[in-house]
Amino acid sequence: MTDLAVRPALAVSAPLPPLDEDTKRKNLARMKRRASGLLLLATAVWVVSAIFVARYPWLAYVRATAEASMIGGVADWFAVTALFRHPLGIPIPHTAIVAARKDQIGRSLGNFVSRHFLSRDVLAARLETLHISEHLAKWLAMPENSRTLARHAATALASGARMMADDDVQELIDRVLVERIRSTEVAPLIGQMLTLITAGDRHQELLDEAIALLARAVDQNQELIRDRIEEESPWWVPGMVDDRIHRKIVTGLDNTLADVRDDPNHPLRRRFDDALAEFVRKLKESPEVRERAERIKLEILDAEAVRKFSASIWEDAKAALFRYADAPNAFAPSAIERGLVSLGEAVSRDEALLARIDALIADVAGHLVDRYQGEVAELIAQTVGSWDPTVTSDRVELAIGKDLQFIRINGTIVGGLVGLAIYSISQFIGR
Repeated sequence: MTDLAVRPALAVSAPLPPLDEDTKRKNLARMKRRASGLLLLATAVWVVSAIFVARYPWLAYVRATAEASMIGGVADWFAVTALFRHPLGIPIPHTAIVAARKDQIGRSLGNFVSRHFLSRDVLAARLETLHISEHLAKWLAMPENSRTLARHAATALASGARMMADDDVQELIDRVLVERIRSTEVAPLIGQMLTLITAGDRHQELLDEAIALLARAVDQNQELIRDRIEEESPWWVPGMVDDRIHRKIVTGLDNTLADVRDDPNHPLRRRFDDALAEFVRKLKESPEVRERAERIKLEILDAEAVRKFSASIWEDAKAALFRYADAPNAFAPSAIERGLVSLGEAVSRDEALLARIDALIADVAGHLVDRYQGEVAELIAQTVGSWDPTVTSDRVELAIGKDLQFIRINGTIVGGLVGLAIYSISQFIGR
């Protein structure tokens, strides 16, 4: 019931589609014919009543009405016509006003639009009622919309990739990525990262994982340890002794690892803390360590594998873009699509964030209005000023439409009624 009740209201309040120019011209021409026809009708009535008024005295009232209608119709025809052109082609002063003053009209129109429409307050009030962020978030939360957006973005990127030279892109990657790494000193950066890792003893968790990994390695490689002991021991040592040494080593390693794992205050843990802290200090403060880290970094960057990796970044990205853009339906929803949907859903549920986005949109729009308000007014003034005077009059008349022709019709009718009233009063006074 609610849906059915809302739909008619929406249908009634929906704006009518704009009329095309041909339709406007037809409507204007039709109203001009009606106004002129009414004036001709008043003229005909006046002629007939003037002929027969001697025989039928009561026609004097009709003649007075028709005469006043003619006067009113002609006066309003002159007034309306004088706005756009010279009446009957006669260059009467203060006629063809639009054509003669089109430059001033353009400036006035530009100032009017910029002051009353392109103002920060008007725009902010309008944007506040639109709730743009909410509509965008809900639109983005719909999977088909996010998919369309992602695919359009991929298609646009693929089109751009096809037009870009591989050498230029490779040079850009090297300049932006590799050169950036070359110019960044890695030792302090690594030191800062290790400082973050050691905060709150998080590095002890890494040590626990390393201990567990080492314990599994010892357990899974006992035969390898036994063979290695046998290879390193003298030929004259009995195998029974090798087995005993193997058991001692494996058991000792297992017990040591278990002790370190179970004892948070084990000396090995403390030594690990001290060694790590000293390493972080050297990374941040020691010139020798920092210089050694830079040499290692440069050796890695100069390696052939790194250069091939840098070159493959663009090739792999371009190939993936081409595959997705050429056959988007062949792929499952991408991480970008899922991310866009999640973003839309999260934003639509956060009223505070929606309000901040709306405020940001209003602020950006207000800044643009403040920045380009004068340019818009100047653009309107220059555009109108560049029009031909005749074209300007035609466009303005067409924009106003048939409403001015109602002035002519009303002038003919009201003029007749006023004429009838004046004649009637004069007859009454004359008696």
